[in-house]
Amino acid sequence: QVQLVESGGGLVQAGGSLRLSCAASGSIFSINAMGWYRQAPEKQRELVASITSGGSTNYDDSVKGRFTISRDNAKNTVYLQMNSLKPEDTAVYYCNADVVYGFEFGYRSTNCWGKGTQVTVSS
Repeated sequence: QVQLVESGGGLVQAGGSLRLSCAASGSIFSINAMGWYRQAPEKQRELVASITSGGSTNYDDSVKGRFTISRDNAKNTVYLQMNSLKPEDTAVYYCNADVVYGFEFGYRSTNCWGKGTQVTVSS
């Protein structure tokens, strides 16, 4: 019923920037928290940044001051602006959202994941 689709990944040199986008689609009633996670090879998936429906943000210490999360509630979209990228930022980045959606008999809440987008930072 709900899909998250990421875009904006790619290959960039150290010190460069990328902007990730994640658009939610489906029978969406509301979206609560949205976030970006990443998973590097042979490592566990980790939270990079999150944002509430009211705009409060939270960042992992490793990206504070370099990454900025934002959202456009009218477009059901969350963004991750990544500046001063480092080789250690290389990972697959996943979008996550807590979504309330409508179905035949009412509303349900669910936690959704996108399929991920690769970010590679070369040294």
